[in-house]
Amino acid sequence: MTTYHVTARHWKHGWELHIEGVGVTQSRNLPGAETMVRDYVESLTGEDASDAVVVIAAEVGDGLDEQAREAREAVAAADKATREAAARSRKVARDLHQAGLSGRDIAAVLQVSAQRVSQLLRQPKAS
Repeated sequence: MTTYHVTARHWKHGWELHIEGVGVTQSRNLPGAETMVRDYVESLTGEDASDAVVVIAAEVGDGLDEQAREAREAVAAADKATREAAARSRKVARDLHQAGLSGRDIAAVLQVSAQRVSQLLRQPKAS
């Protein structure tokens, strides 16, 4: 499968799409860039690019690229922390239940609602 690596550089009229090893085209907006890359490659080579992988790296400049990367990393870290916290909560809820505590008592210990305790104690569905 063919992969096209594209550097998208913002300018006042949209985005310049620098397609590695192919050439440069433009798009008014970033969501439309992949379609523009495929169309450009097809018009230039005559080959079907509909199944190709298009990897677009946006470059805005003025330090905004670094800020965007940091924001994406922070979101990923928060998502990971949320999943880890949920796993810990499930484990401690099961441990408290096995220790003989009622759902209401578990809710008070964990400082969550009784409904949340019910969710934590629910066995995952088999796939």
